Amino acid sequence: MSKTELSRMKPPLVPLATLIGRELRNEKVEKPFVKYGQAGLAKKGEDYFLIKTDCQRVPGDSSTLFSAFAIFDGHNGISAAIFAKENLLSNVMSAIPQDISRDEWLQALPRALVVGFVKTDIEFQQKGETSGTTATFVVVDGWTVTVASVGDSRCILDTQGGVVSLLTVDHRLEENVEERERVTASGGEVGRLNVFGGNEVGPLRCWPGGLCLSRSIGDTDVGEFIVPIPHVKQVKLSNAGGRLIIASDGIWDALSSDMAAKSCRGLPAELAAKLVVKEALRSRGLKDDTTCLVVDIIPSDHPVLPPIPRKKHNMLTTFLFGKKSQNSANKATNKLSAVGVVEELFEEGSAMLAERLGKDFPLNADSGIFRCAVCQVDQPPGDGLSVNSGPFFSPASKPWEGPFLCTNCRKKKDAMEGKRPSKPTVIA
Repeated sequence: MSKTELSRMKPPLVPLATLIGRELRNEKVEKPFVKYGQAGLAKKGEDYFLIKTDCQRVPGDSSTLFSAFAIFDGHNGISAAIFAKENLLSNVMSAIPQDISRDEWLQALPRALVVGFVKTDIEFQQKGETSGTTATFVVVDGWTVTVASVGDSRCILDTQGGVVSLLTVDHRLEENVEERERVTASGGEVGRLNVFGGNEVGPLRCWPGGLCLSRSIGDTDVGEFIVPIPHVKQVKLSNAGGRLIIASDGIWDALSSDMAAKSCRGLPAELAAKLVVKEALRSRGLKDDTTCLVVDIIPSDHPVLPPIPRKKHNMLTTFLFGKKSQNSANKATNKLSAVGVVEELFEEGSAMLAERLGKDFPLNADSGIFRCAVCQVDQPPGDGLSVNSGPFFSPASKPWEGPFLCTNCRKKKDAMEGKRPSKPTVIA
């Protein structure tokens, strides 16, 4: 065999300095594999889930794939859960410009999730139906995981360090003091059921309506201080990967986050989901709809998540999450510290729409037409107000500030903040 033939067979040489540089920078060119499993048992038949692994950030461009997973736990009927399952993803996507880079897209995603949740709620309320639903919505793009949630479904993260982290906040009035204070400040009343004899029973509920949750999609028969504005958390995993467990409260009323994670470690996602449900049933029985999604984010050179290499450390979540500035300080040591470490990119849980949308929402003011930041409908500026303007704001006296809201979406915002009598937004 000639030297020419041999040279053709050999792979192209990569300089040693380049190889070392890749190691130091902890480069990972390929996206991780995403594998998933789903399991559940119905008691009332009001749980729904979404699994979509072929989403495209840029329609028609297969290099912009991402995955979406969601749990919708309905109450007072199934309409809201079904509506959210069918419309939430498209409403989120419609709030993100298409001509932006992946990094810009990931940065825009938390705000777009807020817009998508609120828009879905407004659209459902226009149907005039009274059911409601929790929503825990997860977007996986490469190593970046973004979770938005209202209600008491939950998403946890189990990393290779063996530390289990909660990526959602439970919006149960019984357990969330801040939400109780917000609801009462907005005009709602919080209390337990009164039975004959004056005794109070059961969990804390919001009145009118008697809902145990402070945030949901739908629930037109409850005051609008029960808001659809989600808690959003965005994290970036190390290249060791991790496991997400997304489940309705039928799981979490029976199992702690640690118990759920431990019950299925080392098993493929499909089997893991079944075992989590089985463990919840063994612990509590079938008292509620029980739905579980397990999503494994796996390095491309591993067929399955490797087993946890060491025992779970007794660490606070703050030690698990390293802020971006801290993690980038010493890239040379990243390879040693990457296993199990999660970089926190974003977290916000405010129920104030103005705080979640910000003042820098893109506008095309030159055209004389403004796009509502929530419903994404173009209309003349005289038909609405900026989210940051006061009730007596005159469009002729001041320039527009911040994201424009149409009249209907501004009324929704005011109702959520208790600035007007809370009535269902029902449009014939």
